Amino acid sequence: MSLADIRLDDKYRLATGNLYLTGTQALTRLPMLQKQRDEARGLNTAGFISGYRGSPLGNLDKSLWDAKDYLQQNAIHFQPGVNEELAATAVWGSQQVNLFPHGKYDGVFALWYGKGPGVDRCGDVFKHGNSAGVAEKGGVLILAGDDHGCKSSTIAHQSEHAFIASMIPVLNPSNVQEILDYGIIGWELSRYSGCWVAMKTIAENVDSSAVVEVDPLRIQTQIPEDFQIPEGGLHIRWPDSPLAQEARLNTYKIYAARAFARANHLNKVVIDSPQPRLGIITTGKSYLDVRQALEELGIDEDLCASVGIRVLKVGMSWPLEPVSVHGFAEGLDEILVVEEKRSVIEDQLTGQLYNWPVDQRPRVVGEFDEEGRSLLPNLAELTPAMIARVIAKRLAPIYSSPKIEARLQFLADKEKALAAPLFNTQRTPHFCSGCPHNTSTRVPVGSRALAGIGCHYMTIWMDRETETFTQMGGEGVTWIGQAPFTETPHVFQNLGDGTYFHSGHLALRAAVASKVNITYKILYNDAVAMTGGQPIDGVLRVDQLSRQVFNEGVQRIALVSDEPEKYPSREQFAPITTFHHRSDLDAVQRELREFKGVSVIIYDQTCATEKRRRRKRGTMVDLDKRAIINPAVCEGCGDCGVKSGCLSVLPKETPEGHKREIDQSACNKDFSCVEGFCPSFVTVHGGKLRKPQLPKQAQAFAELPQPTLPSLAQPYNILLPGVGGTGVTTVGAMLGYAANLEGKGCSVLDQAGLAQKFGPVVSHIRIAARQEDLFAVRIAAGEAHLLLGCDLLVASGPDAIAKLNSAKTHAVINSQQTPTAEFTRNPDAEFPAEAMMQTIREAVGAEKTHFVQATDLATKLMGDSIASNLFMLGYAFQLGLIPLTSAAIEKAIELNGVAVNLNQQAFLWGRRAAFDLRAVQAAANPQTQPTPDPEHLTLEERVTRNVHGLIAYQNGALSERYLTLVNRVREAEARLFPGQPPALTEAVAFNYFKLLAYKDEYEVARLYSNGDFTRQLQAQFEGDYRIEFHLAPSWLAKRDPNNGVPRKRSFGPWMLKAFDVLARFKFLRGTVLDPFGRSIERRQERELIDAYVGDIELILGHLSAGNRHTALNLARLPERIRGYGHVKESAMKAAALQAARLRQSLVSGEVEVLKLYEVAA
Repeated sequence: MSLADIRLDDKYRLATGNLYLTGTQALTRLPMLQKQRDEARGLNTAGFISGYRGSPLGNLDKSLWDAKDYLQQNAIHFQPGVNEELAATAVWGSQQVNLFPHGKYDGVFALWYGKGPGVDRCGDVFKHGNSAGVAEKGGVLILAGDDHGCKSSTIAHQSEHAFIASMIPVLNPSNVQEILDYGIIGWELSRYSGCWVAMKTIAENVDSSAVVEVDPLRIQTQIPEDFQIPEGGLHIRWPDSPLAQEARLNTYKIYAARAFARANHLNKVVIDSPQPRLGIITTGKSYLDVRQALEELGIDEDLCASVGIRVLKVGMSWPLEPVSVHGFAEGLDEILVVEEKRSVIEDQLTGQLYNWPVDQRPRVVGEFDEEGRSLLPNLAELTPAMIARVIAKRLAPIYSSPKIEARLQFLADKEKALAAPLFNTQRTPHFCSGCPHNTSTRVPVGSRALAGIGCHYMTIWMDRETETFTQMGGEGVTWIGQAPFTETPHVFQNLGDGTYFHSGHLALRAAVASKVNITYKILYNDAVAMTGGQPIDGVLRVDQLSRQVFNEGVQRIALVSDEPEKYPSREQFAPITTFHHRSDLDAVQRELREFKGVSVIIYDQTCATEKRRRRKRGTMVDLDKRAIINPAVCEGCGDCGVKSGCLSVLPKETPEGHKREIDQSACNKDFSCVEGFCPSFVTVHGGKLRKPQLPKQAQAFAELPQPTLPSLAQPYNILLPGVGGTGVTTVGAMLGYAANLEGKGCSVLDQAGLAQKFGPVVSHIRIAARQEDLFAVRIAAGEAHLLLGCDLLVASGPDAIAKLNSAKTHAVINSQQTPTAEFTRNPDAEFPAEAMMQTIREAVGAEKTHFVQATDLATKLMGDSIASNLFMLGYAFQLGLIPLTSAAIEKAIELNGVAVNLNQQAFLWGRRAAFDLRAVQAAANPQTQPTPDPEHLTLEERVTRNVHGLIAYQNGALSERYLTLVNRVREAEARLFPGQPPALTEAVAFNYFKLLAYKDEYEVARLYSNGDFTRQLQAQFEGDYRIEFHLAPSWLAKRDPNNGVPRKRSFGPWMLKAFDVLARFKFLRGTVLDPFGRSIERRQERELIDAYVGDIELILGHLSAGNRHTALNLARLPERIRGYGHVKESAMKAAALQAARLRQSLVSGEVEVLKLYEVAA
């Protein structure tokens, strides 16, 4: 098959053609098409675009910037708004150009964009602008970004009712093609009627991609012949009184819009019957859901005709054009209205049919049935499955079939299965690795904070004492209404720099005016991070910000930064500004919460993801520094996660228990993890990460056979679940490009918004022989052919499982256990991988389910975990589960233009793994000596390993002491419970060793100087590098004045030699000559050993079948005692309380259930 000659910039470069576009790219191309239409008609027009970003239109401004050269060629001026209201006001101004002399163009067509809450904010402007009207050769199109399911918003919203209140007609496109078509219709409608025209956008049409026909002359509009334009016309004019505007709008403009809709057939009967009985009227995304529902019920157009089903697709949902509706309704017994959220069409429809004779008037149902019972709820989103059930119910009196019954039974069975999950772990959105908000949003003990709009909104489900939030720009103003009526003296308010610039400065002004005690933490991260890292729409430097708030009347300003030294000259700052390192944030906040009035902390640290982007582009210096963890020294206490909140600090399973390691591929070099109170952190300065040494092409890889591709007799559905921020959506984009290269139809839906931040992302990829074979962009329940799971947890979650069907689905799953946000707070957060795998097996069938350690293999083979998703794609392709050729996929990777070689290699290695997994595993793990599997050490292996460990730790006498107690427990357990697994002995073997080999100064020194750490460094890094150790030795460290915790200091590479010397003095351990042995921590550790031996003696004296579980919990208790210094002391106190209860239960015979592990939330 020959591939089409396609370039990435075709979407803007080519005048016409069938192009693969996202909804956002279609919106970017749209004004160019309007300009070209005008040129074809001899008009010299220009375009104006303004608005404010917000999902699902969060990336429109970035797309417009990317296309700036093409926009300029078409005389289109893009000016992002400071906020939505001001952007709409600028759009109003664009229609006034030719009211005055010296206009350069015949007219200016304008485009406003904004999220649903931004529409609400603009009510005043929209009413004024729409009343005034548009220029004759101008026109205004409003893009409303709605989020019906509240996937990435603070409130579920629909914009139609706001537009109705402003008398603005509303167009409702169902897909990417209709974004282009309705956009053109919108401007033509605006010019004809004099109205501003709204176009509704949602994730299904903006965050989706499809092959569309691009042609400026594709849409040919008709001027109505049955509507009389009044003298003077319907367009903007000056002077123009408010009452004259009202009369023109209410008497003519709205009716002109209806006439235009009628003349251009915006409402179309798309399915008909010679003897219609059931009519379905629907619009936008719901239309595609209806078509999908009919398809799933086995009802095609021919069957609709014979059964008596008629479907009306409404293009303009308000005002509802009555003539087409009347024609549709004639002869029907019943009309089912299918629309999401609050009724728009149904209310108009019932009004239009109200005066029909009763015997001719069809029954209308929608939100409710004829008896007032809920039918299609106006909550969240509708799905094809919900609609299918209702259609089947309304059809039941006149028609049913085995296929309908089977579909309804499948949905019932699926619901039943989903109601009894095998696990409850969830993946919640979280800050990116190295995000400054991880540190900046913390508050001192005893204080509380308020959230607002932006990434820091996520603190409301974190452990940040942050509760309640406001709309954008209202930050802190809720406290004005609370402060007089509460004894709480003060609150902190988080406020992003983007929100401050948008409207938040007015909230701060209100707080100053009301004289409340509040500290605004202005989180200056140099980007509008939530929507993709855009710059602020203007100039806002840190020094300028300090002067602004000072001039507003703020009397105390503190600047906190990870690099306060970058401001050597501080003359430009407000005179009252003080400067602090981020490590002093707690002290600064404690001071400011005592301050009377409004105070401000400017927390200055660049967005971590934006840093990463800038470093890759070469616009920001990449730090020649990395952090690593010595796993032998690490105790797995989790304090580094608590300090950093960073998900690049990963769990590492070792024979000595849970440890930590840093994902070097994902690390954004924030280094707040290094503040964890633990000596295991080392920073490496200079050098590079060692690249994998791959073997020469093995014979097994010389030539891979081409798999048999799946049939496209029916659309082929690929569900792609993964973790936000790991490149999941890139796979969908490449498959879309590949389908376009082969001339196939394709749609891809990606969930954006909050999901980008370590949350669950699911891409719905549908590939068909022809574009017209595809309706809904979401994969329906039970309709996935392939589950390509880039994350085990999301792939086994209810949203994914609902799409699987054992009769047709195959599954290829990355079995890597990627931790959830809970892991940053709970070091023992459980990841029930086996339950997740079993969930997928049960839904798909074990023989059709493939688990592969893609992240581990991709990282070892290519040095970057980001390659794992393309590795997965290659694996699935080689199994014959992708209906596209390898040539098309490889060409699509090349077209994408990002990390081309890495992605092509990842795809190839994935194919190889599916063909010969053992050979690929051997290539990824070239060392010959097998490493012990920490999950499956036998008791003998563990005891032997620990005996050698204790000899190295101290001497043979200590190992004999260890063996004596372990053997006593083994003999007692074997005697009391013959033939049963030695769980108690295993617990004692692990925990007694842990207590005996406590990590004092000698042991930490030994674990750094015994050669293992040097080998770890050499395996990870190459080139010339130096290392720094980050330690807090109790006799040297300064203590935090607020909490008394020692502060860590950096020590150079000379410490390795010092460690070597110190390790040699381990013979002093515990003797009267031990200089460290008299510290409180060391005495406590020795007491723990004696107490544990006493506990084991107690267990041996009382052990029985009735208390075995309690005995096991008591023997395992030291697993909870981890860390160093105050962290370990806190764990000791908690364990001591548990131990007392367990001892009492052991003696009394009551069963005490101890939860060693918390299930991750």
